[in-house]
Amino acid sequence: MIEDDTPVFVISVAAELSGMHPQTLRQYDRLGLVTPGRSGGGGRRYSARDVALLREVQRLSQEEGVNLAGIKRIIELEHEVEALQTRVQELNEELARTEASVLASLRRDLVPVPKSSLVVWRPER
Repeated sequence: MIEDDTPVFVISVAAELSGMHPQTLRQYDRLGLVTPGRSGGGGRRYSARDVALLREVQRLSQEEGVNLAGIKRIIELEHEVEALQTRVQELNEELARTEASVLASLRRDLVPVPKSSLVVWRPER
């Protein structure tokens, strides 16, 4: 099975899949809207994710009336959101590991008590 990020489509196939002219894809590459991979000879190779992004660029442009600068900013913000979501997930995992480590290291005769609790200790006689 081919991964979504694997650059496999030559520009003519990617253009057909996205419903655009190859020259439009070249222009979008120059503008940094979609950055395809490159073959050994320097030819553009588009992934399934690139084709989906091309379709989204076309939709935003034609249906929503967003200009190319606006589309570029939307794409940048979406990448930033994805990166932040990944970082939040990493931090949550690190927090869970730290909490587990702290709980495992507690002495068995000590019990964590919520701050709002009142505990009265009376020594045995």
